[in-house]
Amino acid sequence: MMEEDFDADDTAPVEEPDLSVLLIGLLKGVQYREQDERQWAMLLNLQARVRDYVAILDLDLVLDEAEGYAFLKSRTKLDEGNSPSRLPRLIVRRPLSFPVSLLLALLRKKLAESDAGGGDTRLVLSRDEMVELVRVFLPDGPNEARLIDQIESTVNKVVELGFLRKLKPAGGSSAGENSFEVRRILKAFVDAQWLAEFDARLAEYQSALSGTTQDAVSAREDHDDE
Repeated sequence: MMEEDFDADDTAPVEEPDLSVLLIGLLKGVQYREQDERQWAMLLNLQARVRDYVAILDLDLVLDEAEGYAFLKSRTKLDEGNSPSRLPRLIVRRPLSFPVSLLLALLRKKLAESDAGGGDTRLVLSRDEMVELVRVFLPDGPNEARLIDQIESTVNKVVELGFLRKLKPAGGSSAGENSFEVRRILKAFVDAQWLAEFDARLAEYQSALSGTTQDAVSAREDHDDE
């Protein structure tokens, strides 16, 4: 009985990138190039198939190859009947508190200033710097420590949202333990229109805050005169 010689490589199945791994990762949250270069390359190669698949779920793939991030967002376009899609939202919108919105707007402006300066593409701020950014927009309170704690709580919330990344101290030093990198994905969520609208609301807030402060000063002076 004759045996036919064959090359094992000719019959071995060709390994294909795992689409399921990409989809599961995206459904869990933002994917960054720096986290896994191999998986990022896989996503670039399969992005057309990923877009087709998530479209069934009424989602769009947002992929910024230059900045190195990708995420899924709910579609905002109207369906073929020119009426909003009736599918339930897979990605839930979460309302942001004023302090969180304020910090995001300030960080976005700092990022724009950093880019305009042509310096390092990474923007790193200390916790103290972010406290100083925010505190000038918040009403003064009798308890300075409590105010700082509130701002630090806001910083931690922004870390949870994925717009700040806490940096590890270099070489075991404690000098950088309170340093944070502003994630560039913030640019995709806070655009120029959002900033303009928020600036208008912020101006109204500052005007109201100024009036409230002045009323408090007047009331204190009237009380002192009695």
